[in-house]
Amino acid sequence: MTVNHYLRELYGLPVFDFPGTDGTEGREAGKPEAEELPDPASVAWRISVGSYEANESWEEAFARFTAAVDTAGVRALIVGSWTDAYESGSESIVAALVAARDRLPGLRALFIGDMTYLDCEISWINQSRLSPLLEAYPGLEEFGARGGTGLDFLPVRHARLRSLTVETGGLDAGVVRGIGASDLPALERLDLWLGSAEYGASTTVSDLGPILAGDRLPRLRHLALRNSVIQDEIAVALSGAPVVARLESLDLSMGTLGDEGAEALLGGRPLTHLKKLDLHHHYLSEAMRERLAATLGAAGVEVDLSGAEVPDSWDDREHRYVAVAE
Repeated sequence: MTVNHYLRELYGLPVFDFPGTDGTEGREAGKPEAEELPDPASVAWRISVGSYEANESWEEAFARFTAAVDTAGVRALIVGSWTDAYESGSESIVAALVAARDRLPGLRALFIGDMTYLDCEISWINQSRLSPLLEAYPGLEEFGARGGTGLDFLPVRHARLRSLTVETGGLDAGVVRGIGASDLPALERLDLWLGSAEYGASTTVSDLGPILAGDRLPRLRHLALRNSVIQDEIAVALSGAPVVARLESLDLSMGTLGDEGAEALLGGRPLTHLKKLDLHHHYLSEAMRERLAATLGAAGVEVDLSGAEVPDSWDDREHRYVAVAE
């Protein structure tokens, strides 16, 4: 599976593509002229240029945006594709956004790298150090990024961030450790796509330790550790993790979860307090699926067991795959 659609909303606001220099954003024609732009606070603004051919750089498009829009009212901003994202990182984009912080005092949501496979495959998106954005925007409540190549995240303290999402086909352990070492007292939702070693994933269960302990995440209610080749190991660790007791939803979907991991979940800390357990795209046996549905369903937990996968078998080994890798 690939990423095949753009964000449709951010911060509860519908996405609006800021027009390109030719009157289009680059993938949809017929966008309004500048005088027809919507109220700045009413939409999530998406600024994007062509990944392969572009009339301007992303930074030039952003400069046009800040000249055309009353940026004091902007609440949500999406960075789409930038030129040659498959070989050029987001450093200059991060620098441009940091420099514009005084012009975006109301910014509450920011997403970096909203690209589909037509722009750049997820594991080919080149990112950079993104933690300076959180330091520059203390009012942010939602922050997300797509693409793990070159991604870096130093520990930060952020008092207002409620949602943090990192979507990758392979997430470096340093990013996980940086997030785990951050003080995020308001964080309610954490969504990490850990990915496959073939595309840069290096996270181990020990790297997830601070997140599973939850000491720096007192308000965490929704935890997603998904799209991982170590899904069984994560499930075993979660079976005794303190953070589980305070969760409303747990997402271990899109990965290689098998019966071993599911057995640990059923035998560990109770999950009957959850509103939802998302396990879609898994490698569970029919018998285990029935046990999960019966045990947790009887307690009122919504359990998503869709997308049962069958392992490949070759070289006398069983092979499982994450949902999103390249």
